Amino acid sequence: MRTALIVFITIPLIEMIVLIEVGSLIGAISTVGLVVLTATIGIWLLKLEGMATLVRVQEKFHQGQIPETELLEGVMLLVGGALLLTPGFITDAIGFTCLLPGLRRPIARWIIQQGLLRAVNMTGRPFPPNPGSRGTIIDGDFKEEDR
Repeated sequence: MRTALIVFITIPLIEMIVLIEVGSLIGAISTVGLVVLTATIGIWLLKLEGMATLVRVQEKFHQGQIPETELLEGVMLLVGGALLLTPGFITDAIGFTCLLPGLRRPIARWIIQQGLLRAVNMTGRPFPPNPGSRGTIIDGDFKEEDR
């Protein structure tokens, strides 16, 4: 909680310093125009990449595969879109990193390979229980009865 507080205080302060410095170099109107331009490009890119990611998720489902990378990319798109709507050049840089497929996909694959995220089932326990195993398999028969 303390780290989040520090981040939410530090990032806007750094953004203001950068905006003031850029404004002193290129002018206030140009700086505001640049911030609006990056937000506009970001929204367009978010829509474009969001649709492409959704199509890849559906393709993986139709192939019977789990679209883990694509789902993480979707989360990254949401974060990137939110950062691009936040005025500032540092958040824009991070936002574009989350939106550009050439950067987003390798980062998503790396996060999954490092095991930084694990799926959690409805009980709150990690899924699968043991990496490399499919859990406990119970063999049984059932009989449908008409009521």
